[in-house]
Amino acid sequence: MITAEKYAKYVKILKDELVPAMGCTEPISIAYATAKAKRVLGEEPVSGVLAVSANIVKNAKSVTVPHTGGMKGIKTAFAAGLVGGDPDAELEVLSRIDESQICEIKAVCELFKLDIDVPESCDIFDICVTLYSEKHVASVRIMREHTNVVFISRDGVVLLDNMPKADSYSGDKTELLVKDILEFADTVEISDVEPVLKRQIDYNMAIAEEGLKNDYGANVGRVLLHSYQPDIKITARAYAAAGSDARMNGCDLPVVINSGSGNQGITASVPVIVYARGMNLPTEKLYRALCVSNLITLHLKTGIGTLSAYCGAVSAGVGAGCGIAYLLGGGYRDVAHTLVNALAIDSGILCDGAKASCAAKIAMAVEAGLVGLSMHYNGKQFYAGDGFVKKGVENTIKTVSQIAHKGMSETDREIIRIMLDEDVNA
Repeated sequence: MITAEKYAKYVKILKDELVPAMGCTEPISIAYATAKAKRVLGEEPVSGVLAVSANIVKNAKSVTVPHTGGMKGIKTAFAAGLVGGDPDAELEVLSRIDESQICEIKAVCELFKLDIDVPESCDIFDICVTLYSEKHVASVRIMREHTNVVFISRDGVVLLDNMPKADSYSGDKTELLVKDILEFADTVEISDVEPVLKRQIDYNMAIAEEGLKNDYGANVGRVLLHSYQPDIKITARAYAAAGSDARMNGCDLPVVINSGSGNQGITASVPVIVYARGMNLPTEKLYRALCVSNLITLHLKTGIGTLSAYCGAVSAGVGAGCGIAYLLGGGYRDVAHTLVNALAIDSGILCDGAKASCAAKIAMAVEAGLVGLSMHYNGKQFYAGDGFVKKGVENTIKTVSQIAHKGMSETDREIIRIMLDEDVNA
């Protein structure tokens, strides 16, 4: 039986992780650090230095920044944070920018003296903004997670020093286990999770519907609906892809994230919501299924880390498949087999940064989750010894984490080398 202590931790994990963000979270994190550094400086800066890890470049260089009139990239994220960022809003830091400030953002991109550095010796998730005025200097550094400010200084005086220890990413999420997640979902008091899950439903379905209505990126969601005979499986994939279509291409609607990612938040939730609504299931059942999908996504991502060469949509697609298995009345065995089958299908998808094609990867990740579920309900499965599949669901999760976190580290470096052939100042 799940202990009261673990129950409380699982509730806290959901509340801490399922938070709103506007725009792709890596450029938004740059904007947040910039806005915070400007507040610490206390006056208008005349120049600055932005030091970011290569993985931040990978995920920030090609996406449209909200409220900027369609501009993309690292400089745009910095400029938006400098001109109109509200650090109190954290990952909704750009929510108060209005159209009158877009010209100023463009001017900062063109005229402000900003040096962008990509140090070799830094954390995989690392952003440091240093701003200079005529008389003062201020620095803010974020590491490991998108709003995790670890260092602040002004004029050489350290105001905050909370640098993380090596490999200190996981926190309470290391206590996530599939068996406990299912028990938690079965027994959770809905009032403990309803506020955060209702917000996830409202926000993520709104941006999915926006992506289906209007022209964003490659319109993957709309292509799916127009190219196939619509059924609940196609609809689930299309809605999830459409949310990413909109989010990656400048839509200013907020998203409730998972594992620090809006795309993963969309993928883990929207297919489950589509299934629950399509089957006319009670809202309580949907909430419990979202506990399953979100927590399993977080469980899978914990050993991988925030950023890697392994596409995070894979973990979220698996989480969605598990949530749908739960919606259909499945228990531990059904969810575990769905999870292992799905991981065995598409754990090779690479992350080559945030951009329009993420929507297509989301569609395929959701498909893998659904195929994994269908295999199980048709009496088929992948067995221990089939590639990296191990005996026991937790052992398979550990193996995939090891492959993604350690085994694919050189792959990640090669992807970044290829991407950095282009100018990071774009």
